[in-house]
Amino acid sequence: MFSWSDFNLPSTLHLSPWLEILMEPVSSSQAIERVQLGLQEALVNAVRHGNGGDPGKSLRVRRILTPNWMIWQVQDQGPGVPLHARAGRLPCQQDANSGRGLFLIYECFDDVRWSRRGNRLQLACRRAESSFNEDSQDPLLHA
Repeated sequence: MFSWSDFNLPSTLHLSPWLEILMEPVSSSQAIERVQLGLQEALVNAVRHGNGGDPGKSLRVRRILTPNWMIWQVQDQGPGVPLHARAGRLPCQQDANSGRGLFLIYECFDDVRWSRRGNRLQLACRRAESSFNEDSQDPLLHA
């Protein structure tokens, strides 16, 4: 069974109500905390960096549920993250002002992909209850 939901979120850091809605299908106690942390980081990055903190802009989030995956696509209205800045590594300098959010996102999800432009981030988490075959790939994951 495949399903998807689209959400238009205001570009604000008041994210708690939206996180609850976006997290509704997450039932595994092992996944709840990491998915919530990763989604929060992705939304905060989209508001702060993508939309430049502009409350006149919005975020588009699509939640896709497949038998094996839970997928969230977070899209902002900004110019996109350049290729060289998309790595999920900790910054070299401990006191760096940015860079930890992407590291956390990559740690929280089983699969992270960027749109060509870099203003849409796709985050995927394997469903714990599924009998996922490591060699197979879900076709929606590549959407």
